[in-house]
Amino acid sequence: MNDLVRLSLVFPPRLETALTEALVAGAGLPGFTLLHAEGHSSDFSTASAAEQVHGRVQRRVLWMLLPRAQVDTVLAALRGQVDAQEVRWWIEPVLAMGRLG
Repeated sequence: MNDLVRLSLVFPPRLETALTEALVAGAGLPGFTLLHAEGHSSDFSTASAAEQVHGRVQRRVLWMLLPRAQVDTVLAALRGQVDAQEVRWWIEPVLAMGRLG
């Protein structure tokens, strides 16, 4: 299990459909978890007026567990299908996992 990582993607809600459809279309990719979130940054240049007043921008967070060797392939596929400039990503090691039952 030591080669598993969690790929995290953070992006604006308008990219949700394109990004999730690209992942679902990718044969052999594992499932993922999608969360609704709010982000805060010093750069509000792409924020709506409501987000600027609120002080936070709407975001989606997607988590996917996969072998480290697959990360570059997944990212390359996404870059070809979505506006990659607005997608932030990182990976984290998965130290352990399992089911409680």
